[in-house]
Amino acid sequence: MIKTFLFDLDGTLINTNELILASFQFTLDQFFPGKFQREELIPFLGEPLEVSFNRVDPGLADEMIDLYRDHNRRFHDQLVKDYPLVRETLAELAEMGCRLGVVTTKQRDMVNKGLHLSGIADYFGSIITIDDVIRPKPDAEPVVRAMAELAAEPESTLMIGDSPSDIEAGRNAQVRTAGVSWSIKGRYTLEKENPDFLINKITDLLQFAVSGSRQQ
Repeated sequence: MIKTFLFDLDGTLINTNELILASFQFTLDQFFPGKFQREELIPFLGEPLEVSFNRVDPGLADEMIDLYRDHNRRFHDQLVKDYPLVRETLAELAEMGCRLGVVTTKQRDMVNKGLHLSGIADYFGSIITIDDVIRPKPDAEPVVRAMAELAAEPESTLMIGDSPSDIEAGRNAQVRTAGVSWSIKGRYTLEKENPDFLINKITDLLQFAVSGSRQQ
């Protein structure tokens, strides 16, 4: 069974979808008024900002990233929402002795802001952000680093996320993977990645930890 649970943050543990989409929309409208519609922004979720904005215009990427981050910080607490039963599920997993970690492509200051706003910061023994790695998800590096910090073994580790990059990163690190059906990208997008599991609610994770996860 699973002893270590590694979570993506945005769209998995906390509902930042509206914040992220609003920040992308605001930023792109300043540089390309009226060019981008909401549905065109959804594929950007889950990947590093550098990847998204370089795909739009490499020459303007740095300026767009700065504007995006400013907007994101200013509206963070207003737009971020909790997902149901996340805090309760993390508490139960921790009580069972499971090791918990976060693996994200966000900067550490914004990760900490989101975790504390949602009241779940204290559950994690490892928090790996884009500031901590050379090669972010979908590379294996952040997953491997989190496992090292938690003294975790690949065969008993599960990477959980709402984006194809989460599934790919877990697969690259040779751990099991779980997609979340509440992903704004849609269930089918994750099904195409062939994760080991596809969960419909956060409490589904408890079934993987029922046997053999309590630490001695």
